[in-house]
Amino acid sequence: MDYQTYEPHIDLKSLVSCYWTLEIPKQSEPQKQRIVPDGCLEMAFILGDDIKRYTSEREFILQPRAMVLGQTIEPFYVEPTGFVKTFAIRFYPYGFADFFAEPINNLVNKETPIVQIFGTENADDLEEKIVKSENTEQRIGIIEKFLLERLNDKKTINRIVKNTVDSLLSTNGAVSIKSILKDDLSKRRQLERNFKRQIGVSPKQLGKVIRLQTALKMLLNSKSENLTDIAYKSEYFDQAHFIKDFREFTGINPKEFINNENLALSALFYK
Repeated sequence: MDYQTYEPHIDLKSLVSCYWTLEIPKQSEPQKQRIVPDGCLEMAFILGDDIKRYTSEREFILQPRAMVLGQTIEPFYVEPTGFVKTFAIRFYPYGFADFFAEPINNLVNKETPIVQIFGTENADDLEEKIVKSENTEQRIGIIEKFLLERLNDKKTINRIVKNTVDSLLSTNGAVSIKSILKDDLSKRRQLERNFKRQIGVSPKQLGKVIRLQTALKMLLNSKSENLTDIAYKSEYFDQAHFIKDFREFTGINPKEFINNENLALSALFYK
């Protein structure tokens, strides 16, 4: 697997986490890969062969070749049909709201073709330019021009929503919403509404995903650490709470995660 990341333009750094590319040679026996939530939205262009996304044990759909993958709050499986070549933009949790006028929760747990977001003319033109580009640098230039042209046309992210996300990110998801809002019930209700619209999930759900990411990175990069140490360093109340959240978002126990062939792709993204 060849996975590379690239820095965004300075005017997009507050909204775009990175651009990334992935290339995997065609395999004689392709394997399903379990993808776990990471708290971000992504716009992806499939430049190689089609990719299956499983909707059940045996049933699948082919992912759109130009799509936005919304917030996910449950794991799902993908499987390549041949050569994998993908170019993608990873947005911060609040990063895509400036480019999409509709509620972000309409994108949750699914892939949405970009034609449904930007309209046929804009989407077809963008996809054609990305596909015909000779290299990643050209693709980055094209997508940045596309995003920058739309940046000033949309509403900016709600201040309370942004501050809450920033607090969750800076504390690895450990800070409570109550402490952020200082127990102001009216603000909490407003935050819940705006969060669903601009982030796609609730503050509590996003906090749990962000905290899990911290634990996943420890698990992947420090395989000798025991689960109790990882749980406490990730600010979980105890190991039982850590395992419960881990199973909720990955579908398996922490010990099963390491060296699991079906999680090789997720491990690559989260290391």
